[in-house]
Amino acid sequence: MSKITRVEALMVDLVPQVRRVDAIQSFVSQETPIIRIYDADGAVGTGYSYTIGTGGPSVMALIEHTLGPALIGRDAAMVEQIWRDLLFLTHATTVGAITAIAMAAIDTALWDLRCRKAGLPLHVMAGGAQERVRLYTTEGGWLHLETSVLVEDAIRQKASGFGGAKLKVGRPVHEDVARISAVREAVGHDFEIFTDANQAFAVDEAIRRARHYEPLDIGWLEEPLAADDVDGHLRLSRSTSLPIAVGESLYSPLHFRDYLQRGACSVVQVDVGRIGGITPWLKVAHLAECFNVAVCPHFLMEIHVALCAAVPNARWVEYIPQLDSLTTHGMTIKDGYAVPSAEPGLGIAWDWAAIDAQAAPGSRFTLN
Repeated sequence: MSKITRVEALMVDLVPQVRRVDAIQSFVSQETPIIRIYDADGAVGTGYSYTIGTGGPSVMALIEHTLGPALIGRDAAMVEQIWRDLLFLTHATTVGAITAIAMAAIDTALWDLRCRKAGLPLHVMAGGAQERVRLYTTEGGWLHLETSVLVEDAIRQKASGFGGAKLKVGRPVHEDVARISAVREAVGHDFEIFTDANQAFAVDEAIRRARHYEPLDIGWLEEPLAADDVDGHLRLSRSTSLPIAVGESLYSPLHFRDYLQRGACSVVQVDVGRIGGITPWLKVAHLAECFNVAVCPHFLMEIHVALCAAVPNARWVEYIPQLDSLTTHGMTIKDGYAVPSAEPGLGIAWDWAAIDAQAAPGSRFTLN
């Protein structure tokens, strides 16, 4: 075990590779805080998190002025203890997105450091439950795309081995039904179609739409209601045969506990960048396992592939590439499955020359 001696950080503002529009917003940028934590042995761990266009400078300020200084001199191996102490240090700003995103960058760096010192890849260090995880794609299902584009992309992804595709919903209900039906007719019933409303509906509308979607054999209805509406999700879950997926907009394991205890969801989409890092991600995944509920995390496929392979109840990895310009090579895909890296650490091949070149002006800092 060795003490933390230095913390380095910067932020890269990434532009999405394709236009991304859903029922409530357009994803125009990904502010990406990247943290490097060094210990007295000279080992280094790299972590990251993200926003979808706002709050990045606030995340960096919280790390620079509050969380980062609290790391210096700590035993880097005591990851759980550090996470708990940082949570208490920021108790006045939790539960909240800015704090969770900042903690995620630090926690993923500490796990990377831990894995590298142990000589193990993350998926083994964190559990070692699976060797590969099924992939579905979201990149061809955005709400602004014409139906013909949705169909062409789904056919192409099925031919490449992917097991499913996600379609955004939130147009007038007859348009949603027509779009889903066209894709279903094109790909048949041996290819999953998932739907995502991005919190667009009230309970009555969600119940109505679910009854229209049910005959189309969709894999789940994702974020149909506001993320904090547990009662609404319970009413919806009781009224439909569709699996109800939640989690990308939840920032505490306790929120997942509420959903699972009440039977208000049937798919958990916990996001490592929003829940506060790997430490709480694993808690949520194992909690879901106790309720016999599948984990299908949101976004961040480059790290979620390892986390999904670490737990037995992970069913899908979401394909949305976003780190290509910051890495020397991407996630391994074989026969429609995401395969975790065998290299020690998170399994992300960072390209530091590219990262340095794309760093947002004024975002760098070093703490000793």
